Amino acid sequence: MEKNFKTIIGVLAALVVVLIGILIYVLSQKTELKENVQVLTVDKQSLTEQLTQLQSDYATLSSTNDTINNELEVEREKVASLIEKLKKTQANDQAKLRKYEKELGTLRSIMRGYIKQIDSLNQLNISLKQEATEARQQAAASDNKYKELKTTTDELSKQVDKGSVVRGRGLSVIALNSRGKETNRSSRVTQLRSCLSLVENSIAQTGLMTVYIRVKGPDEILMTDGSQNTFTVDGEPLIYSASREVDYQGEEIEVCIYFNPGVELAAGAYTVEAYTSKGKIGTAQLYLK
Repeated sequence: MEKNFKTIIGVLAALVVVLIGILIYVLSQKTELKENVQVLTVDKQSLTEQLTQLQSDYATLSSTNDTINNELEVEREKVASLIEKLKKTQANDQAKLRKYEKELGTLRSIMRGYIKQIDSLNQLNISLKQEATEARQQAAASDNKYKELKTTTDELSKQVDKGSVVRGRGLSVIALNSRGKETNRSSRVTQLRSCLSLVENSIAQTGLMTVYIRVKGPDEILMTDGSQNTFTVDGEPLIYSASREVDYQGEEIEVCIYFNPGVELAAGAYTVEAYTSKGKIGTAQLYLK
């Protein structure tokens, strides 16, 4: 009896030891599982923070290139979608967490590529702006030089034009009677003869040239032979009394022009002005009794 009791006690003791061992194992597994869950929770939280930071980084990126901006918007949507997926994932779903972690790495790598592209574009834009500024400065300098050159050319052209004008000298006028003799009696005058010299000018245009005279009586009224022939000086038409065409070859030449008033002249001072198409080249007066 006593032997059986001892046996039972031994068995119970063994069972107690086994149970204690099992309890210790279960408790250790529970502790390990709890620690694993805590680690996974920390991993999810860290992943969430990294994605949030990535989303913020993507938000700061922008470019002057529309294509890159459109691509950036697609990547922003990917980040936002991944954040939503992570929120719905259990902290102990290690497979999904590792998958999302890889996707995070890919999105980071893509973002670094866009940063390089945007930086290159910015550097290019800076370079282009500098080149454009330099080009504008060069264009402005060229424009100033052109204006200066044009001003100089215009001035030289004016000087040449001015220098090329044929000038007259020694204009004189006398009255002639019906026999072609000089007279100073108004009642005997049938013609007025005006003579002058066209001076030498080596840079003047050569060829046929018309010399005009305008005769004004004592009353300052222009005298004509009845016609209203005109010539133009500086764009202004003028009526002339008589004219003569000469062949000017750059050397001094004398020109005489005859005017027939057609009426008996009154006593007084008569004024004769000589012109070419470039302007007045002489003035003279005649006094008749």
